Amino acid sequence: MKKVYPVILTPAEHGYVVYVPDLQINTEGNDIAEAIEMARDAIGLWGITQQDLGHTIPEPSTVPIDHKSNEIVTLVDIDFEAYRRANDMRTIRKNVTVPSWLNDLAEKAGINFSQVLQDGLKQRLHVTDR
Repeated sequence: MKKVYPVILTPAEHGYVVYVPDLQINTEGNDIAEAIEMARDAIGLWGITQQDLGHTIPEPSTVPIDHKSNEIVTLVDIDFEAYRRANDMRTIRKNVTVPSWLNDLAEKAGINFSQVLQDGLKQRLHVTDR
């Protein structure tokens, strides 16, 4: 799901403070480019956290945004599915069964079962490390 949120960049002593009024979240950046990048990250993290809690992500505002004359109002796009794929590194416990003889050999060899399963799944699914 892709959305575009308005953000307000306020000049600070060092860089910009970023406010996302629709979500009531703040972040900051050393320059405009970093401020927008940080806004996208903050929106993405906030959004997937809300989804994980079972909440819906609010639609972006379409009305003019009140701001001071020294502030910059701009738009930041976010693809929540892509953000989750790139940043969701939670681990999930899986129970697997292997023959006893294979388990014995692997344990004697000091094999990390979890790592072997991850490597095998990545190979089978043609996924590269993130």
